[in-house]
Amino acid sequence: MRLPPPFRTGPGHRRLRSPGAAPRSRRFAGVTLALALALVAALLGAPPASAEVEHPRQQWLRDSTAGLFLHWGMFTAPSHTDCAAWERDVTEGGWNADYWVDEAKKLRASYIVLATFHSRLGYARPWPSAIPGSCATERDFLGELVAAGKAKGVRVLLYMTDDPQWHNELGVETLDSAAYSAYKGRQVDLTTRDGFGMYSYDLFHEVMDNYPDMSGFWIDNDNAYWERHQLYEQVRAKRPSWLLSNNNEDTPIMDTVSNEQKTGITPAYDYPQATFTPLPRLTEADYKLPTSGAWWYDGKDNAVDYGLSIGRYVANAGSSIKSLMAETAMVNGRFPPSQEKFNNFMDGWLPAIWPSLQGTEGGGYMYGGMQPGFWNDGAHGVITVDDDARTQYVHVMTRPKGQDTVRLRDNGYRVTEVTDARTGRRMKFSQSGGYLSILGIDAWDTYDTVFKVRTPGRQHFYEPSVVKASASAAKDGHPAGNLVDGDHTTYWDSDGNQPVSVTLDLGKRRKVAYLAVNQTEWSPTHARESFGRPEDSARIMDYQVYASEDGKSWGDPVRSGAMRSARGVQFIDLGKQNSRYLKLEVLNTWSGPQAPPFFKQLKIDEVRVASDYPRHTVDGLPLEAESKHNDRNGKARSSQCAACSGTKQVTGLGGGSRDSVTYRDVEVAESGDYRLQLDYTTATASSFSVSVNGGTPITVPVDATGPEVPAGKAIAVPLRAGSNTVDVFSDA
Repeated sequence: MRLPPPFRTGPGHRRLRSPGAAPRSRRFAGVTLALALALVAALLGAPPASAEVEHPRQQWLRDSTAGLFLHWGMFTAPSHTDCAAWERDVTEGGWNADYWVDEAKKLRASYIVLATFHSRLGYARPWPSAIPGSCATERDFLGELVAAGKAKGVRVLLYMTDDPQWHNELGVETLDSAAYSAYKGRQVDLTTRDGFGMYSYDLFHEVMDNYPDMSGFWIDNDNAYWERHQLYEQVRAKRPSWLLSNNNEDTPIMDTVSNEQKTGITPAYDYPQATFTPLPRLTEADYKLPTSGAWWYDGKDNAVDYGLSIGRYVANAGSSIKSLMAETAMVNGRFPPSQEKFNNFMDGWLPAIWPSLQGTEGGGYMYGGMQPGFWNDGAHGVITVDDDARTQYVHVMTRPKGQDTVRLRDNGYRVTEVTDARTGRRMKFSQSGGYLSILGIDAWDTYDTVFKVRTPGRQHFYEPSVVKASASAAKDGHPAGNLVDGDHTTYWDSDGNQPVSVTLDLGKRRKVAYLAVNQTEWSPTHARESFGRPEDSARIMDYQVYASEDGKSWGDPVRSGAMRSARGVQFIDLGKQNSRYLKLEVLNTWSGPQAPPFFKQLKIDEVRVASDYPRHTVDGLPLEAESKHNDRNGKARSSQCAACSGTKQVTGLGGGSRDSVTYRDVEVAESGDYRLQLDYTTATASSFSVSVNGGTPITVPVDATGPEVPAGKAIAVPLRAGSNTVDVFSDA
């Protein structure tokens, strides 16, 4: 079951759910619903008006995971300059629409975008046309593809370009202004934007009239002629069930915003870092499967990078972004061997984890779920969620270096079961200090190791109705109250002010462990050096958190730090706090003046306040320092720590080896190097040392966390088969 989105209400619209309530089903069951939302056009820095963000015509695409993008036309290698010759070679080569549909299904692509009327491919129209002006075939390739797709459940969208500038790409004029002028009874120059806009406007209507079983248009940017003549509104009126998608522009009337392939991202597959359009806006990521070459077939069998392509596929699903994958069809329509081989691989690889990708939403954003991104020891991955986030899938695409454990922030979800999504094997796991640790992983998939996590829901978060918010500044229409209304589609806007602060009133003195912050997903996070903009992200960088009993006397910060410039929920651990008021002061954001739309523009969807962390132990893990089975030596003492696993910690380890905690009877079956994950707290930058079985201590530096804010550090330690003794101390 695909998760429902929270709806934002506007004038004249009834709120569909109360703040904080569970979303209702997103399968509309025939109910016609259109909500007008104002979302941010990040490239322009202005909100588009009346964007139809939610509409039943979009449901099939919301339920999709992927699409197949086909750039194919007269200039497909070997290029043709004569339309009839190209059509003859296509037909004689054995072109068959079913082949494209079958290859799409191997990729689990539920739609095909046919980019034949493309500027760089000769403006070819693969359908019989009554409108002269560029290549049009006598055979109805488009009609055959639409029929083949309909028979097998694959939809077809037609690419339409706005751009006449490539009309003499190969030194041959591909736009016939004279023929079109005679057809219109007036002089029209198709090589101008207005003339081309008139011509393509007529083609939109011809296609709408002749191909009712098509599913919409995929449009490359905008043309002023279309907008002046209200083309999009006419598409809505004539074909109300069709989708409109636009490439790289957040045009309000469009159903989908497509983000063309970006590079320079770390890790390279994490394409969502480059997107700028926020949920619940439908968003596509358009990228090539062949690693090199053009978007169309160039005569070579270009390689497919499996890790990059699969990583993008999964990472996009982890952000509710649709993967529109470009393959390079040859003149006869078939794909080069490397691409066919990849399609066949995906056809066999996807089924085992398909429930984790299809019908799910990206975790860590507006649909709930644990935190995606960078995890322990270099691990990286995404979360997908289903069933109101009661089922979550942890996708590990970059495995931790030399470790058998994945450790990630649990976002308050109490975990009851973890299984390997491919085999169903039950995995050991533990939870403490805000982290879920999946243990004993010995079967890693080359591209995506997936764990299915079951949870009854979140624990220890105060309900939105408990918390009131105010701010030192706010933009009209985006007040601080939006931070705590339980609705991710409303947000607080700082109105360009920095430093700026928000104050949370808990109503009375309450226990506080951490804050969970969801910032608006409206700016890219990767550093686009090629554009001269080292950082575009409009997210929080340096911050301080204060606590107060009366909302007036704040004292020193209880927590200071720099928040990672990353998408998804971020956390600020506060240790043991008992107060009524909390103030989050944002000193600055990541973006600089080189990115004007984002500079000092802070927008936050939600801030949740948690009183504690979920806990789970299994088979004696984690090994608690304060346990009676361990020795505490010298000044080492057990003390309370509300944020720590077991609610206790051992302090006083700063006097060297004489002040230590000794873990006894650490048993393993075989000798070798093992991962030791030490959860610690420290008020200042420091280090700890570990000695195994009386051996030479291993010293590890650690960063300051605050006196009751747990952090983790992993090291490799040598253990012998059987029982071991581990001493932990500090010289700092």
